[in-house]
Amino acid sequence: MSKIAVLSGKGGSGKTFISTNLSNIINGSTYLDCDVEEPNGHIFYSNCKLLEDKKVYRLVPNFDSEKCNGCRDCVNFCKFSALAFIGNKPLLFDEVCHSCGGCNLVCSQNAISDKEIEVGTVSIYSKNDNTIISGQMKIGEASAVSLISEVLKNASEQSIIDCPPGSACSTMEAIKGADYCILVTEPTIFSLHNIMMIVELVELFNIPYGFVINKSDDSIDYIIEDYIKSINQELLIKIPFSTELAKSNASGKLININSKEIDNFNQLKVKLIEKGIIK
Repeated sequence: MSKIAVLSGKGGSGKTFISTNLSNIINGSTYLDCDVEEPNGHIFYSNCKLLEDKKVYRLVPNFDSEKCNGCRDCVNFCKFSALAFIGNKPLLFDEVCHSCGGCNLVCSQNAISDKEIEVGTVSIYSKNDNTIISGQMKIGEASAVSLISEVLKNASEQSIIDCPPGSACSTMEAIKGADYCILVTEPTIFSLHNIMMIVELVELFNIPYGFVINKSDDSIDYIIEDYIKSINQELLIKIPFSTELAKSNASGKLININSKEIDNFNQLKVKLIEKGIIK
C-alpha cells in the first residue's frame, strides 16, 4: 500500500487542486479528503456516484453517580482538563475530551462507561476506477482527529490524502502512516513562513517529501526555490499561474486529461513512479 499525503501551510495554496488532479490520473486510486472541516474534493469529481454515508462517533466517559465515591482519580488523571469535580461528582467538558479512555482505566469503582457522541459523516463515492472518500465534521465539534482516523481506514493500494491546511493535530493525524508527502506552496514570503512549519512537521514524523510550487512566477519563485536548495530537498514540479486553470479550479472541475495543462501532473506522476511511491 502506498499513501501520499498532500499538505500546505495555509488554505488556498492549491492542496486540493493538486491532490484531486493527481488522484484522477492514477488508475484505481483512492482520494481521501481529510480536510473534514471544509471538504470539497468530491465536488471536482462531477457525476460521481454516492455509495454510502456513514455516521462516525467518538467515545466519551459516562458517569454512574451511584457507584462514584468521589475519589477524583479520574479528574486528576485527565491531562486535557476535560474533567472537573463539582457538587461531589465529575463534570465532563466533552468538547475537549480526547477519548483516550484513561479515566475509565483509573476508576476503582467501575463507575465510568462509554457514551457515543456523533462527530460527523464519512461519504464514499465512485467515479470510473477511482474511489472518493470524504469526511464531513459535525458543526460545533471541536476535534477532527477521530473523523480523520475513520476516513483513513478506507485507504487502498494507491491513496492520495488531502490533508487539512496547517500543522495542527488534525494534520498530524492525516499524515500518520504516509509513505511520502507533497508540500504545496505559493512563491510568496507568507507562504514560505507557513511551509517551513510543515517541513518541521514531516521531518518530525520522518516522512520523505518534495515540493510543488503552485501559481509559479519565474520572477519570484526564488523565494521558495532558495529555501528548498538550502534544506537539500527536491522541487518536484512548478505549475505556472494560468487564468484557465484558475477558472477551472474555481468551478470545481478537474483538468481534462487530454489537455496541455495536464502535463505537469503527468510529470509529477512519473517522478513518483521513479521514486517507487506509486506503480
